[in-house]
Amino acid sequence: MARRSDPYGDPRRKKVDPIAANKIEFVDYKDVNLLRKFLSDTGKILPARITGCSRMNQRMIAAAIKRSRAIGLLPFTVA
Repeated sequence: MARRSDPYGDPRRKKVDPIAANKIEFVDYKDVNLLRKFLSDTGKILPARITGCSRMNQRMIAAAIKRSRAIGLLPFTVA
């Protein structure tokens, strides 16, 4: 059975890893602007299925966010 072409694109399209696309080798915990892109509105770390990151890059992001929270650069929660 042939699929119809979707004018809005395929919703199951593979997401691009933003860390690999920008050729970032190490995620720095002091780069708050980058880390905020991986946080939800409530301050939670977004999962890899939403961000499109690989496992290694998602772990690197999570560790950097946790370090940044510990020294006070990022909040734990947003009220």
